[in-house]
Amino acid sequence: MMAKRIYGIFDDEEALMHAIPHLKEKGVVCKDVQSPFPIHGIEALIGTPRTRISIASFLFGLTGTSFALWMTWYMMIHDWPINIGGKPNMMFYMNLPAFIPVTFELTVFCAAHGMAITFLLRSKLLPGVPAPIPHPRITDDKFVLHVDVKDESKVNDVAALIKSEGASDVLFKSMQFS
Repeated sequence: MMAKRIYGIFDDEEALMHAIPHLKEKGVVCKDVQSPFPIHGIEALIGTPRTRISIASFLFGLTGTSFALWMTWYMMIHDWPINIGGKPNMMFYMNLPAFIPVTFELTVFCAAHGMAITFLLRSKLLPGVPAPIPHPRITDDKFVLHVDVKDESKVNDVAALIKSEGASDVLFKSMQFS
């Protein structure tokens, strides 16, 4: 099904914040907002679901912890046991406090890098990929509201509604919905 994505260009974040509840009352589904700076409370207004990046971070950190424990066990106990200061390395749990710094560092390393890579993949912000910027001044002083309209007959009505709520300009883009 072909549909249109409508970009409502606003000059002021207050006008945008004021327009979203009015548009939602009239049945318009606001998909996203792009702005040159974070706007507090905009997620609650448009109904953005909670991000799962914290779950991904926990799983990457758990992977780092597991890898660090396995690596220290393999290097210090299994492959090349070393008697340091008269303390034999026969039991891993007896030497575990000595491996805590390495385990902590690898946990933080894996969580941070995994989170950053996940964010870049999910946001499609990889090097060489063109950024989907609907308006050239989005990084300067414009605020863009994304609205998807599946019914072609309502596109002009929704565009007029967005314009009446304070948008300085309205742009259209065709989209393919499944």
